[in-house]
Amino acid sequence: MELLYPMVISAVAVLATLVYASYLDIKDRRVPFRTWYPMLIVGIPASVWLLYSKTGNYSLILGYLSLIVSFFYANYLDSHEPGEPFRFEYLAVTLALPALSWLVLPTQFIPTLVPWYAMFAGIFGYISYITWKQRPEGKIRPKRKAKESNVEEALNRWYFTLIVVILAITSALMLFSPGGWGAPALFVLLPAVFCGVFYLFGRMHLFGGADAWALIFISFCVPTFPFTPLLGNTPLGFLAFSVLINALLLNLVAPLGIFALNIIRGNRAPLMYMFFGFPVKGENIQQEWGFVMEDFEEKKGSVSRKFIGFWDSIRRMYAGEGRIYTKDLRENPGEFTAELAMYKKAGTVWISYAVPFIIPITAGLITAIVFGDFLLAIMRLFVSGA
Repeated sequence: MELLYPMVISAVAVLATLVYASYLDIKDRRVPFRTWYPMLIVGIPASVWLLYSKTGNYSLILGYLSLIVSFFYANYLDSHEPGEPFRFEYLAVTLALPALSWLVLPTQFIPTLVPWYAMFAGIFGYISYITWKQRPEGKIRPKRKAKESNVEEALNRWYFTLIVVILAITSALMLFSPGGWGAPALFVLLPAVFCGVFYLFGRMHLFGGADAWALIFISFCVPTFPFTPLLGNTPLGFLAFSVLINALLLNLVAPLGIFALNIIRGNRAPLMYMFFGFPVKGENIQQEWGFVMEDFEEKKGSVSRKFIGFWDSIRRMYAGEGRIYTKDLRENPGEFTAELAMYKKAGTVWISYAVPFIIPITAGLITAIVFGDFLLAIMRLFVSGA
C-alpha cells in the first residue's frame, strides 16, 4: 500500500479544521472564512509537494495554483465593498499564473489555448473593471438602458460559470494535447468541475456557504486518497467526490430519525415534511434552530396555514429572500414582530431540522479516507452478487 505522505499531513490538517468548523457551526450557525486558513496553509503546499514529487511538471503545478487563485479572486470580487480600495495586484497574479501555465511553460506550444486564455483574461478583467467602478473615487458609471443593465447584472452574477468552464476546457486540452500534462491534468480538471458546481450552488443559496467552501477546500487540499482505503480505490481517485457521496449517505440517517420521532409523537403533516421537519411551540420558536416550513395568514381573527411547496422553497432559496430563519427571529426580533405574533397565535409551527451539513462532511471525510466510497462499494456488492 503506497502512502502519500503529503496527503497524510494535509488530511490531518483538513480534519482538524473541519472539526473546529463543525463546533462553530453548531454553536453559532456561522463559520468565518478565516476558519479555513489552517487547512489551506498546510494543504495547498502539501498538494504542490505531491505534484512536484510525482510529476516535476511546473506547468501543471501552476495550473493547479491558477485554479485555486481563480476561486479566491472570484470570492474577493463577490465580497468587495464599494468603499474599499481595489487590489489590482490580485488581478495581476490571477492572470499571470494561467499565462505561465498554459502558454509559457508547456514543453510544446498549444495554439488552441490562446483563445481560451484571452476569454479568461477578458472576463476577469471586465468584472474587475465593473467592481472598480463602484468605488466612490472611481469613474462615475453612466446611465444605461434597462436591457444593458440587465446584461451587466447577469454577467456580474454568473461570470464565474464561464471561468469554470474555461478552466475545465483548458485542463481537458492539457490532458490530451502533445506537450500537455497528460493524465495528471485530472488533478486540475476534476477539482475545477467539482468546485465550480459547489461555488455556484453557494451563490444560488442552494447550499450553505460554509458547506460549499468545506468541499471546495477539501478538493484543493487533498485531491487524492492518502492511501488505499479498505474498500478499494475509486476509478479516478478523487477524494472530494467520495467525501460528498459518503456525507449524503450518512445524512440520510437524520431524515429517517426525524420521521420516526414524528410518528412516535403523533405529529401529522404531508409525507415529505415528516422527514425534514417537526413542530415547535410558536412562543418558543426563537429558541429553536431551523427554517420555517409554513406560511401563515390571519383572516377574520383566525389563522390559516399551509406548507411551503418544494419548488417554492427552492425559489426562495435561490432568491435569498422569503425564507424565515429562526436565528433571524432571535437576533432581529424587531423586524419580525408580525410573524412572531402570528406564530404565537398559531400555537405550533413546523420548522426544518437544522443539523449543519458540515458535520456529515466531516464524517464523510473520515469514512472516505479509511473505508473508501460507500456508493461504489454498494454497487460492487450488487454487481458481484448478480
